[in-house]
Amino acid sequence: MAVPAPGASLFDGYCTLPGVADELCDAQGRMRPGWAPLIAHLSGLSPSQTAQAFARGDQHLTDAGVYFRKYGDRTAATRDWPYSPMPVVIAQADWDTICAGLIQRADLLDQVASDLYGANQLVADGHLPAQLVASNPEWLRPMVGVTPRGGHYLHFCAFDLGRGPDGRWWVLQDLTDAPSGAGFALETRIATTQVFPDLFAQANVHRLAGFFQQFRAALGAMKDDPASRAAILTPGALTDTYYEQAYIARYLGLSLLEGGDLTVTDGRLHVRTIKGPIPVEVLWRRMDGNWSDPLELRGDSRLGTPGLIATIRAGHVTMVNALGVGVLETQALMAFLPRISQALTGTDLILPNVATWWCGGAAELAHVRRHAARMMIGPALGTRMPYDTTDTHAIGSTLIGSDRYDSVDPWLADHAPDLMAKELVTLSTTPVWSDGALVPRPMTLRVFLARGPQGWHAMPGGFARIGTGADTSAVSMRRGGAVADVWIVADGPVPMPSLLPHASGEPFQRASPEALPSRAADNLFWLGRYAERTEGQLRLLRAWHGRRSEGTSAPLLDAIAASLAWHDVRTGRAIPQGLRRTMQGAVQAASQIRDRFSVDGWAALTDMDHTMALMQTTTQPGADAVLATGVLLRKAAGLSGLTHDNMYRTAGWQFLTIGHALERAAATLVLLARLTAPDAADGALDLAIEIADSVIIHRQRYANVTSRDTVIDLLALDPLNPRAVRFQLDMLLARVTDLTADAPIGQMTDFERGVRTLQTAFAVHTVTTLDTAALHAAARDVLDLSVTLNAAFLH
Repeated sequence: MAVPAPGASLFDGYCTLPGVADELCDAQGRMRPGWAPLIAHLSGLSPSQTAQAFARGDQHLTDAGVYFRKYGDRTAATRDWPYSPMPVVIAQADWDTICAGLIQRADLLDQVASDLYGANQLVADGHLPAQLVASNPEWLRPMVGVTPRGGHYLHFCAFDLGRGPDGRWWVLQDLTDAPSGAGFALETRIATTQVFPDLFAQANVHRLAGFFQQFRAALGAMKDDPASRAAILTPGALTDTYYEQAYIARYLGLSLLEGGDLTVTDGRLHVRTIKGPIPVEVLWRRMDGNWSDPLELRGDSRLGTPGLIATIRAGHVTMVNALGVGVLETQALMAFLPRISQALTGTDLILPNVATWWCGGAAELAHVRRHAARMMIGPALGTRMPYDTTDTHAIGSTLIGSDRYDSVDPWLADHAPDLMAKELVTLSTTPVWSDGALVPRPMTLRVFLARGPQGWHAMPGGFARIGTGADTSAVSMRRGGAVADVWIVADGPVPMPSLLPHASGEPFQRASPEALPSRAADNLFWLGRYAERTEGQLRLLRAWHGRRSEGTSAPLLDAIAASLAWHDVRTGRAIPQGLRRTMQGAVQAASQIRDRFSVDGWAALTDMDHTMALMQTTTQPGADAVLATGVLLRKAAGLSGLTHDNMYRTAGWQFLTIGHALERAAATLVLLARLTAPDAADGALDLAIEIADSVIIHRQRYANVTSRDTVIDLLALDPLNPRAVRFQLDMLLARVTDLTADAPIGQMTDFERGVRTLQTAFAVHTVTTLDTAALHAAARDVLDLSVTLNAAFLH
């Protein structure tokens, strides 16, 4: 591989592949004009400057926590987003052709869906085989005759494209059911602007914000009731694209809801919130259609909402996209689209399909065999690559049968591999960075379309999937492929849209926060509990290792070990597995609310989790563990500061704080009951002060005299000490007062009643009355508050 000499252009050493179209070079081997500024910029950078620039993009994605995982695999680790810093540049004229072809195609697919769930004239007139529709699991029979509110079946689509050797763009796949990737495209764009900040600002690259701005406005316009919600429907945190669903929800200011968050009441769809059910009229669906309603679709679905189809049938909900449009993704349908386009619109498709045959009947099968026989004696049209419809990396023919090739025709099964190799057409290549030079790699392009009041508009970019792994022909991310930004370069300056509201002549009004969904409140509550529990366990563990290395007496070590055992943490390892489980509980709770959790907060949480995992394998008991737990405690303090100091004081913060306060109060009560008991080990009182991080204030207030009275006064009854039980009960009372501020006068939940009772009891307690039995009883009462909280807000 030739690395350019200093001062030379990277283009001079770039070698395209014979007979393969390339995005950087035209058919004559000349650089396409839109690439010139990017290549000149890169050529002017030293190797160290290039490495620093590319590292900025990687660091952004790492800090943002961008990841994907294998769908539904609970054991699969999340994987970093496979980012390639070299963008793909497409000229405006080329892009205009792509947009025109995809808008035509989206309108055509919408008409096809309307017919399949309406008059079914395409089948009656012979344009589609009945078997292709009736036996298709994505054709949802309960949706037949249901016209979507607003009249359109499709509102948001994606298309995978590839450019062939002749320079034309081909449609490889239509994505109409619950297309993914728009959020990933946006994050990839942000990363690329970190790599090329000065160049991007001057390169006339179309921005992406306007696309999302128009689509957000379109979703809002679909509502009839201003008090209702538009939301994103997700299968949950285990889906492979959950990160981008949460990202888009946060970016657009939409609620991210699971099927269990929704309920049907009186024929209308509602979201469960801490303030009761609130109507939902618009759902941007990221869940496959046949999982959406267990009553009328898949009965084994635990992801959907019972009765959802009934609300759609009644015209109370707009689904984006309509249930049942997954049938449009059937690869075999592409074989009939050219003829359907002529029948419905009288026009040819601007963008051709990948060649596809339907082998469902004898006549079609005979045609394929005749074509195959011709192909077996003809020259190969491209390089020999396996074809995989789920991992498109080459433009080729697809043979569609009822099951496998041999279920269609034994002869075809024997010859299919050779036939596929003969028919394949290699994808175009795009330059990627490798060992200091640019090299060509195959790519596909994913483009997104959204419908607005004036029709379809395209995201001016999308993302490219590129073969960069060991098998450079495979563009799938799971097989080593990477993802790159796509720059649509205009001939002149481009608009600078923003999602921020523009000034208007109307007076400014502050929007009221939306009611918090119950599931989000529950996860925030448990995030608070797990985060506080982790910190408490770390303090106990540090004390145990410190005293063990100092040769402290066994009774005190046993007391600490018993306190850890109450948390299901054993002292056999420097960093016990029980502590890791608690930490992972916090991560799991936060992962369920990525749309409500800040990027910095998530980064701090995962950094602490990763550090703890590393320390678990390297830390030794004793002094080494004391240092390790100290590091983790400082990280815990940073996390606490981020979550408490930076969160907006809405209901989400209230539930997070309630979780913190309840956990700290309960743990402190249990600890005090054990360490201030009459039979406590020597040194137990000093240990209690240390674990509660109150050594300095104890010395200041009590003149270095430690007794049971001073410990109970400072750690149980002091309303000014954040580590004291009384302080936490005061906090709980303040938070529950905020949550119930708009409740009818005289109505009090059991949770509020329990908090007020406990807070009053502690306000009148003295160091004498708060004996060991009273401490144990108070701990049980505090833990019982978790049950009453659930009944009051989270059911």
